[in-house]
Amino acid sequence: MNKVATIEQPALAPTTPAQLLAIAVDQGADLDRLEKLMELQQRWEETEARKAFIIAMTAFRSSVGNITKDKTAHNSKYASLAHTLNSIKDQLSENGLSHSWKTEQGENQLITVICCVTHQMGHQECTSMSANPDTSGSKNSIQAIGSTVTYLQRYTLYAILGLASTEDDNDGGMPASYVSSEIALNIQALFEEVGGDEAKFLKNFKAESFGTIPANQAKRAISMLEKKRANK
Repeated sequence: MNKVATIEQPALAPTTPAQLLAIAVDQGADLDRLEKLMELQQRWEETEARKAFIIAMTAFRSSVGNITKDKTAHNSKYASLAHTLNSIKDQLSENGLSHSWKTEQGENQLITVICCVTHQMGHQECTSMSANPDTSGSKNSIQAIGSTVTYLQRYTLYAILGLASTEDDNDGGMPASYVSSEIALNIQALFEEVGGDEAKFLKNFKAESFGTIPANQAKRAISMLEKKRANK
């Protein structure tokens, strides 16, 4: 009776720094080698987290339409912060994304709000905007600060997520949409490659950060940087 031959499959080669690190530990590698492998693993994890963030942001944007406007101020309609958050909370959660704000106030009373979007794998992108307390009407000092904070929270959220309402808001001059997170990261990477004055470059597009470059200015921004790279 013929026996069925058993073919042993060759062991798969390690594919991640973590696997290489485990092998090195088993082999009793010295501390210097282990530290280098740990650094390599950290860089690998950061790269994978950044990729996952871009994929999640792309999926998020494709699932969110324009935000409807629910409030009126200064004779124009706009989408309130509460309404905006309610409109996007499910899509953020489904794509492993969350947002947070940090508020700062300098000695000159200038209020700065920083909005960050974080992916569940750890990668985070932030943008910030600043303004003075809103003393219009009969607001007291606390109300003036609260009004500005809410205003900045709304605009930084729109900026970092690339959101747009059904029509351009007229209560603060915010563009209808910004470049996608992926394009913003590509522009930033290209800028870092060619070097230069970041604030001066962003000023060309009236942007506070790479994420707030208007979508209709993306080609111009990339063209400027590619031209500079070609002349290096």
